[in-house]
Amino acid sequence: MPEPQNPHFDDPAHSAVAATGAGGAANLAMREGETLEKRPGPGRPEGTGPAAKPRSLWSDAWRDLRRNPVFVVSALVILFLIVISLWPSLIASGNPLSCDLAKAQEGSQPGHPFGFNGQGCDVYTRTVYGARASVTVGVCATLGVALLGSVLGGLAGFFGGSSDAVLSRLTDVFFGIPVVLGGLVLLSVITSSTVWPVVGFMVLLGWPQISRIARGSVITAKQNDYVQAARALGASSARMLLRHIAPNAVAPVIVVATIALGTYISLEATLSFLGVGLKPPTVSWGIDISSASPYIRNAPHMLLWPAGALAVTVLAFIMLGDAVRDALDPKLR
Repeated sequence: MPEPQNPHFDDPAHSAVAATGAGGAANLAMREGETLEKRPGPGRPEGTGPAAKPRSLWSDAWRDLRRNPVFVVSALVILFLIVISLWPSLIASGNPLSCDLAKAQEGSQPGHPFGFNGQGCDVYTRTVYGARASVTVGVCATLGVALLGSVLGGLAGFFGGSSDAVLSRLTDVFFGIPVVLGGLVLLSVITSSTVWPVVGFMVLLGWPQISRIARGSVITAKQNDYVQAARALGASSARMLLRHIAPNAVAPVIVVATIALGTYISLEATLSFLGVGLKPPTVSWGIDISSASPYIRNAPHMLLWPAGALAVTVLAFIMLGDAVRDALDPKLR
């Protein structure tokens, strides 16, 4: 008598289970469990499973910055300023030093949307070309201050002792020097019209602030367990400072330097306004503001456009620094 046919006999999956018994069912259950474990659950975001790669402070900060509209707007403004600083002829085809006294103090005209200054120069062209000097001074001064202050403050905070005490007293001396008064004294004897004397002055008086920030950050970082473990394993001072401490202590320096960049641009304009900063024929917003101040009642456009460009630039860098500070501060997470 023929045996009854099993309707699932021809099913390969069922045959595998039937052939192996409970072991086959267990294997299928394990595979299903692995599949479910790999899939993110309804309350688990992508990239947070057991196999997900842990994110560092910098990757988390970059993710937060991309979602911050303040950072996006300020970064676009700064990118535009950098582009016109490098290639001002992209949006201004005129010569900033070409003037016509017959058009002095005239208002907006076709082809000259910002009007003319007291010498008959195109205000629009000078405003565009003035970004080069201001941005150059701000960027170079910030890089010099950050480098010098970080090195001195980091070494003093790491080694301590007499070097730390000498640096602390030296920074107190520099903090006691008024910046504007120091600029009037030091830059008044320099006749160069380039940006480098102004940059050197800002680095000379600006490094103590970064130095104190770097010193405190290094002192905090060197007390962590991973630094003590590296010291116990025989790591040299240079390796501990460069490999373990510096990457974890540089975040506060970046934040302060980013905010200070806008301050240095404003300081350059102030010194140029007082006549001791950049000097003609260099095109600068501070020089244009100084030359336009006597005519503010009769021709306010001469002052408003370079002053507005300066205000927007400083505000963009301050907003960028605030966004970077919020992204790098773990207490705000």
